[in-house]
Amino acid sequence: MSAKTENPKTEAPSNAEKDPADWTTGGEPMTGAQASYLKTLCEETGHAFDETLSKADASKLIDELQGQSKRLKSA
Repeated sequence: MSAKTENPKTEAPSNAEKDPADWTTGGEPMTGAQASYLKTLCEETGHAFDETLSKADASKLIDELQGQSKRLKSA
């Protein structure tokens, strides 16, 4: 019998599960995908869009605005 090899990638939480404050790249400017989605959420919720947000701050705001979006609540 062979020993089962553990995969370190499956043991660590993915970036989607980590707190954005713990991201090593969280201080970098938000990605194009984040900006695009955030613009849509801002329009839907009446929140002002800030193009200077970091990746981590954009992620936090996306989570917050998803909870306020009427479109996502009805899905």
